[in-house]
Amino acid sequence: MQIASTLLKMGAGLGLVAFTALGTPASVLAQTAGKPNVVILATGGTIAGAGASVLNSATYAAAKVPVDKLLAGLPELANIANVKGEQVSQIASESFTNDNLMKLGKRISALVKQADVDGIVVTHGTDTLEETAYFLNLVIRTSKPIVVVGSMRPGTALSADGALNLFDAVSVAASKDAAGKGVLVTMNDEIQSGRDVAKTINIKTEAFKSQWGPLGMVVEGNNYWFRAPVKRHTAQSEFNIDDFDALAPVEIVYGYGNVSRTALDAVAKSGIKALIHGGTGNGSVADRIVPALQEVRAKGIQVVRSSRVPEGFVLRNAEQPDDKYDWVVAHDLNPQKARILAAVALTKNVDSKELQRIFWQY
Repeated sequence: MQIASTLLKMGAGLGLVAFTALGTPASVLAQTAGKPNVVILATGGTIAGAGASVLNSATYAAAKVPVDKLLAGLPELANIANVKGEQVSQIASESFTNDNLMKLGKRISALVKQADVDGIVVTHGTDTLEETAYFLNLVIRTSKPIVVVGSMRPGTALSADGALNLFDAVSVAASKDAAGKGVLVTMNDEIQSGRDVAKTINIKTEAFKSQWGPLGMVVEGNNYWFRAPVKRHTAQSEFNIDDFDALAPVEIVYGYGNVSRTALDAVAKSGIKALIHGGTGNGSVADRIVPALQEVRAKGIQVVRSSRVPEGFVLRNAEQPDDKYDWVVAHDLNPQKARILAAVALTKNVDSKELQRIFWQY
């Protein structure tokens, strides 16, 4: 190190390029050392997809491009961070399982403990991106930026959005002002909270929205912040992925006109610890389903009332007497995010009152 430092000073004084004993230009080492270190963990999805022609923006094969080729196609990343990629999985995100979540989360937990890692980016398919982002928001104990990113069009399509989304993700993960804000999602120039964001449309680049609005925007590599998350997350979370190796089994059943109890009765027999009811309106439950949910709760299975309505939140003891039935309400979490929180919370031995407290706080 002393030799390298001496050579660097000599080279700078003489206007020459100095070299280290390993043959690397010392000027390059100096530039590299001054940039944050960002690890990109690739999992597949549309951002790694390919279509048969440039006109295939909605018809394509996901999870085809490995992370090294993804990064090679975006050399501009070297201007903002020292970036290295790692292929954690290569799947379309509709096929993501609890095991995939655990594998990804464990790897991130190990990486953020390293002094030479300043931020993490996860490339992900958009179908379940919001679930993964929320999961990581709950279980990774760090204040280092973690950014989940995807794209709505494959890189082979006209007006593909993946390259800019990825550039923005690295820019955010590399920035100090993103620290302590929980897991973030960068899509369509916006910085969203991984807790709040949801996929709201399946064929437009502005697919990811939060009813509470974005945290900020990324414009030409610069972050502009407008609000901060207030729910508990990451470093302030009571959950730590290092403490468990599997998620609790939780299933979702939806309400709809003429709904029967067939699906509910089937999943109640599958060994689950909680059932998320994606009700209509304010988490409403059809009259013929109420007794079925009471039976489920009597078996020791937690019942959580969520809503299939994209915005708003479920009020406790409205529509149904939750106190009387010992049910939990999901607050503003949609059914898929309510499943994630229940699956994490029930890795601990919590009763319905504790579970409700967790739904209020996270």
